[in-house]
Amino acid sequence: MDFSKNILETIGNTPLVKLNKIVAEIDALVLAKVETFNPGNSVKDRMAVKMIEDAEADGRLQPGGTIIEGTSGNTGMGLALVAIIKGYKLICVISDKQSKEKMDILRAVGAKVVVCPTDVEPTDPRSYYSVSKRLASETPNSWYVNQYDNMSNSLAHYEQTGPEIWRQTDGKITHFVVGVGTGGTISGVGKYLKEKNPNIKIWGIDTYGSVFKKYHETGIFDENEIYSYITEGIGEDILPKNVDFSLIDGFTKVTDKDAAVYTRKIALEEAIFVGNSAGACIKGLLQLKEHFKPEDVVVVLFHDSGSRYVGKMFNDDWMRERGFLEENVTKAEDVIKDHIDKELIVVRTEELVSHAIERMRKYKISQIPVVDINGFVGSVDETDLFRSYVADKNVAEKPIKEVMGKPFPIVKMGTPIEEVSKLFTKENDAVLIELENGNHHIITKYDIIGSIK
Repeated sequence: MDFSKNILETIGNTPLVKLNKIVAEIDALVLAKVETFNPGNSVKDRMAVKMIEDAEADGRLQPGGTIIEGTSGNTGMGLALVAIIKGYKLICVISDKQSKEKMDILRAVGAKVVVCPTDVEPTDPRSYYSVSKRLASETPNSWYVNQYDNMSNSLAHYEQTGPEIWRQTDGKITHFVVGVGTGGTISGVGKYLKEKNPNIKIWGIDTYGSVFKKYHETGIFDENEIYSYITEGIGEDILPKNVDFSLIDGFTKVTDKDAAVYTRKIALEEAIFVGNSAGACIKGLLQLKEHFKPEDVVVVLFHDSGSRYVGKMFNDDWMRERGFLEENVTKAEDVIKDHIDKELIVVRTEELVSHAIERMRKYKISQIPVVDINGFVGSVDETDLFRSYVADKNVAEKPIKEVMGKPFPIVKMGTPIEEVSKLFTKENDAVLIELENGNHHIITKYDIIGSIK
């Protein structure tokens, strides 16, 4: 009989799959190392086992102990599998930008999950780095994994992932492309491959808001480069010890939007359901296309499963809210499609200014059309009302007709968005669109900005 003694023995030996449609503009053979075939559905299973086994061997992790780690979710999953098989408890400290699916999965496999804010400095006591260290100091018989500086991380990839890729490509690999977070994968695989062939190029995929690319190119750790970003699994606001910059030939940065869009493209064009960092890698690969020749063999690593992102990158509403959904915006009605069914808020000429202010507060709007029995006759916006109030503190009890400005321009459905945009001026902050049913809706500058790709 052919079987594994436990689930940990199924880690590794993941397939190498040729990419086709999504890399059609790259003149080289592009192969994806699909790490979702690991039992925890990510590359992190490999180093989770290695880090725990090394900690057991040197006594840092004692029987029945508690494993504590700050994780974006995937390392936590790998640690959870090992903890279950070996009888350890696990506490995962995770940032609030990570997907709900990741948190739910960790809880499902027995981990205690502690959620920390993303938008804080690494040294802030609320950061997931700091909370992890604090919990480790407070918890008896515990071991803090610290995947960023734990060199068993990159060693796992030197011993496993690198040799697999070399064997699967029959030593013909010329480029390795991978997202960089803790640095374990790129450094471990890179070290092995360069020992086999120093001419192999190692490329890291970074994200905007991360320090890696500039530090690699200049040696400067620029804190101005650090800001919150959406892409998961790559980029850092610290320099992990596992990142060996001497092994990396270069970095390219990918935007949050491109990473999200290409994550979906991989599923639709290659039938491979993978996560956010894979999308960043494919876009980065396309940005690097001039580096590849027809005879090259390029291996890109797909880090984790798309199942971790069904509420985010694979959710239309989530994508649309962030302006990531690739939709054609060509006509006036396209920019208001998300709220076109809402009632137009108006104020009448004889109503008081206080009524307009109340509606602005209630509906969180800045412009209101003014109507009388004949139709639209004027408009008010918060700037005009503020100026009127500064000039006359009693303005709130005056009728709207005394403070209103010119009526907003009205366009028909089907009006090109370029024509609508021209109607916005310093004096005019909104445009009305006449709908098919004869009703009207408002288009604001915010709607126009939100439609910009």
